Amino acid sequence: MKTKVQRFFSKAAAIAALIFLWVSRALAQSSAGIDQATAEVSSYVDPVSNLIIAIGAVVGLIGGVRVYIKWQSGDQDTQKAIMGWFGACLFLILVGVVIKAFFA
Repeated sequence: MKTKVQRFFSKAAAIAALIFLWVSRALAQSSAGIDQATAEVSSYVDPVSNLIIAIGAVVGLIGGVRVYIKWQSGDQDTQKAIMGWFGACLFLILVGVVIKAFFA
């Protein structure tokens, strides 16, 4: 006959084993969800990055035209306009490249 202490420890071991299996199963499911989310986010990185680079190119073209118009009209602050438009264009292109590098 088993004593009360032996029965208690056998029940405790069975409960601990069930809890361990339940927790490992829950962690496996959350890991699958994280993997799925990572794959989904990675599928959006290239199109978004290319879109940002294209917007940077359009901003650069618009900026070039506006600076040319200012230069032709004889404005004194063309250098400030050049730096502003060039900075915006450079920022957008670098953001697109950094996003690709960060998620690659």
